[in-house]
Amino acid sequence: MPGTFDVIVIGGGIAGVSIGYELAADQRICLLEQESTLAFHTTGRSAALYLETFGNATVRTLTSASRAFLTDPCADFDGPILTPRPYLVFARQGRGDALTGFCDEVRRQVPAVEMLSADDAIGLAPYLRRDAIAAALVDPTSMEIDVHALHQGYVRGLRQRGGKIRTRAAVTALDRADGVWTATLADGETVSAPVVVDAAGAWADSIAELAGAAATDLSPKIRTIFAVDAPDSLTTSTLPVVDDLDNTFYLKPEANGLLCSPADETPSHPHDVRPSDLDIARAIESVNEVTDLGLRHVRSSWAGLRTFAPDRSPVVGFDPGVDGFFWFAGQGGYGIQMADGLARTGAAIFRGQTMPSEVAAGGVRPADLAPDRF
Repeated sequence: MPGTFDVIVIGGGIAGVSIGYELAADQRICLLEQESTLAFHTTGRSAALYLETFGNATVRTLTSASRAFLTDPCADFDGPILTPRPYLVFARQGRGDALTGFCDEVRRQVPAVEMLSADDAIGLAPYLRRDAIAAALVDPTSMEIDVHALHQGYVRGLRQRGGKIRTRAAVTALDRADGVWTATLADGETVSAPVVVDAAGAWADSIAELAGAAATDLSPKIRTIFAVDAPDSLTTSTLPVVDDLDNTFYLKPEANGLLCSPADETPSHPHDVRPSDLDIARAIESVNEVTDLGLRHVRSSWAGLRTFAPDRSPVVGFDPGVDGFFWFAGQGGYGIQMADGLARTGAAIFRGQTMPSEVAAGGVRPADLAPDRF
């Protein structure tokens, strides 16, 4: 696929395909993915939820801005993207005040959030131990996200808008001459365009280094997930997602089992990460402290990388020191739930247009996302 385009997008996860889709409305796009399949490292390993209570104020605004699209996507997307699944956060004994403070904060974004007594929480998640929890809150508006349907919808839409996608296309060099970038690939082929969009997730700072741009101190962090069987007495279809206020674990119902994570954020270099047996053991211990599940056997496990900027907000915008280099990185653990709002925001910044109205109304400015804000 040698050739010249308007924009080269590097990265085939949710970040790359969503910004590629938006820009393809008026740009010739070539998307490059280093792996043999798209969404290999993070997007494809996500147990995603739509939570307007999740993340900092900027993330919550971008998430809320994505609700209309995720609820009623365009024809490129097959079937519903969202399925209702309540989200319950419990506080251990002695942590009730902290939970009240958290509730007051997130209610500003999601007024439907309500405090629950320990007994009410057990009514929703009957495996919780009454003596172990002080109180809980529930967000009845949260949703499960069909990650595959969302990602593949963007892929189809990008191609239907004329975008080209190449896998096994690791970028080994980026050179700029006469206002045009030339990306050299591992197989020796080249692709050229005036603009490069860095949507490479955990590898974003590495791509920036190839372009001569200053790193933005992005930090890839490992998130571990494992699956266990649910007791026969539990009907998983009606259970909420259960999260510990102190981030020792969360549990997400899945078919006839439960997905569990130690909610770990272990700093890592970019690579194909594997789950840690120690992190899994710690999560099992934490789960068994506050539930009657008696977890012992793990059915399967995996891990992915979630990449954060220092302030945990995305990094979006043209690099101030390198012409034609556009950042679209640092989505952290929120990239899927805020995909639409962030991609439309990124496209507006790219084109020099005003921010989407609902994003601006939430107080998010281009400067809040700019790569030089650090």
